[in-house]
Amino acid sequence: MLLSNGRTIARFRHLVALITAAALSASSIAPSLASSADFVRSLWPEAQQRGVSRTAFDAAFAGYSYVPKVMELTRKQPEFTQTVQQYVDKRVTAGQAQKGRAMRQEWAQTLAGTQQRWGVQPEIVLAIWGMETNFGGFMGGENTIYALATLTEGGYRASFFRDELLTALRIVSDGHIAPNQMVGSWAGAMGHTQFMPSSFMRFAVDYNGDGRKDIWNSVQDALGSTANYLHHFGWRPGETWGYEVKLPSGFDFAAARQMEKAPLSQWQSMGITRVSGSAFPRPSDMARLYMPAGAAGPAFLLLPNFEVIKRYNNSDSYALAVGHLADRIIGGGSFATPWPAGDYALTKAQRAELQNLLNRAGFDVGTADGVVGPKTRAAVIAWQQRQGWPADGHVSGRLLDALKR
Repeated sequence: MLLSNGRTIARFRHLVALITAAALSASSIAPSLASSADFVRSLWPEAQQRGVSRTAFDAAFAGYSYVPKVMELTRKQPEFTQTVQQYVDKRVTAGQAQKGRAMRQEWAQTLAGTQQRWGVQPEIVLAIWGMETNFGGFMGGENTIYALATLTEGGYRASFFRDELLTALRIVSDGHIAPNQMVGSWAGAMGHTQFMPSSFMRFAVDYNGDGRKDIWNSVQDALGSTANYLHHFGWRPGETWGYEVKLPSGFDFAAARQMEKAPLSQWQSMGITRVSGSAFPRPSDMARLYMPAGAAGPAFLLLPNFEVIKRYNNSDSYALAVGHLADRIIGGGSFATPWPAGDYALTKAQRAELQNLLNRAGFDVGTADGVVGPKTRAAVIAWQQRQGWPADGHVSGRLLDALKR
């Protein structure tokens, strides 16, 4: 390039600046091979302290390089905008229930053994297996060591994922799995039932007695480990996760909100009955009322085992899907009460729009920030009471549509 005048020089300098900025940006996203090597070297002293052998350490990082796709996934997690209906219907299908029944027959001896040892019903263990990896159909496909190393090196929740990485190295060093067979999700959840390395260390079991806890290649070890996990967090043997129930006309939603958890007998005294028509087997059991679609959809009384399922994934939607799939595996049908038609989940922007509409209608929610708190719930209930709706306080697309009219 000939730098014959000031304008050309200025353009050249601008081009150099752009190239430099792009290079700096790229380096911040994807560390160089040299920095990755330094990162791996920096791990060795702590890995050694945790009992990881040098041979296992070197084997685990053989061929390692930073995985840009993993870091991209941390930035592409979309806002969760599914209704509970959409979440459950996508995961609990007739085909999935049929597959669960086939697996129940295939692994009957193992499941009977895990139930005898840990007290967890086979259908619950199967439902978690189905939810997590489609009964082993897809375990994530990522090299767990590489994924965890990338998350740590990339600075994404680095302290948490560094600890998980070091734990994964110890699992390899202990001989439970070869590093190239340690597959899982981009976030490090591993094997048939998606244990994080720290959960593996606490709850994985060698059910088949071959000297290894192999939740990747041994279905027996995976199912036993899952049963052990649920048992540890307080699974109550012989009890279900909850009941689908029917609310009486004129149900007192305000009293229900104040009760939160109460014995089944107390909910029954308020007119709540099982949709099956049968009595609650243990009236003293504590339960909470759950109406994932408000008063217009199915309602449930959730028992202690529901909260145990949530220790696997702290989501009511997830636990409901597990419980429902378990029921379908043992021959149950769809929910007796249909989901309300035309409902949809709200984005944060739509929740803020709903709050603005409530404010304009004279129901004070304060700042329209898209966060549904007690003040917004109270405004929704007041609006519902004025409209003659059941005052359940449920925020949904149907409510937003009604406010727009």
